[in-house]
Amino acid sequence: MAFNGEFQHALDEKGRLIMPAKFREALGAHYMMAKGMEHCIFVYTMEEWGHLEEKLNALNVFNKKIRDFKRRFFSGSSECETDKQGRININQELRSYAGLLKDVYIVGAGEHIEIWDKAAWEHYREDLDIDYESLAEELFV
Repeated sequence: MAFNGEFQHALDEKGRLIMPAKFREALGAHYMMAKGMEHCIFVYTMEEWGHLEEKLNALNVFNKKIRDFKRRFFSGSSECETDKQGRININQELRSYAGLLKDVYIVGAGEHIEIWDKAAWEHYREDLDIDYESLAEELFV
């Protein structure tokens, strides 16, 4: 499944977030969270996480950049589950990394979901909108 769309939600006082039903169904009961790029949180289905692990584990362990990336990526990840109310619990380490305090965006990004601080996403999206056409030209022409 490809995740798409963006949704605004708020964290509760315990760091829980109601995942949109559309995404929740596709994620399943268990999923993986990791520190993403640009200080957001990446959320993967267990199946997609398995594919990603295979790709990363196939890389050359004797390359320091690869070792550094794998250490950072895997050490900042955790297996999670959805509670009976459809909420996901984002641990404090990931909330701090992404600067999540209250209002967030949940963004579909193809094979994964991203969770962003509201202000950070709006700023990033604004910058991205400026370069959207040139990115398309560079990637597809």
